[in-house]
Amino acid sequence: MLMAFVLMAFALSACGFQPLYSRPSDGVLSPAEHMAAVRIAPLPDRIGQQLHNLLRDRLNPQGQPRDPAYELKVNLVESRQELSIRKDETATRANLIVSAQFFLQEVGSNEVVLRGLAASTNSYNILKSQFATTYAELNARKRGLREISDDIRTRLGIYFAGLGNTTS
Repeated sequence: MLMAFVLMAFALSACGFQPLYSRPSDGVLSPAEHMAAVRIAPLPDRIGQQLHNLLRDRLNPQGQPRDPAYELKVNLVESRQELSIRKDETATRANLIVSAQFFLQEVGSNEVVLRGLAASTNSYNILKSQFATTYAELNARKRGLREISDDIRTRLGIYFAGLGNTTS
């Protein structure tokens, strides 16, 4: 068992594996330090506020940067798709589809350096109790927003990790 672990460690170090959010040894900013310099543009509506707060927690937990190097803009769209139709044509299940188109701009030049689309589909039951259905839908929305914020953070981390590997 110990021998397998040692061989795995040597194999990973030989392939150039480096954790995404680790600090590079050559003095280049880490992806986490780059993300701390991202200002998140305000998003409209309650669902936008929720995504904004999740992104702030993931990108800059110390608070919005005073002198940001980048600005993240997000366009959020939500739709609902009813599934499992009864004989009386009422739905018993639904998909809540949340998608976010995002743009990362450099503050000085306003150049878009990264763009992408993050989406999440979460199902919930449509019950006889309106309260229970509303709560299930809110829970599905919360799960979807959490998935989208994690996806955006990962994509930004990959982008910023690539900045340290470029040569001029």
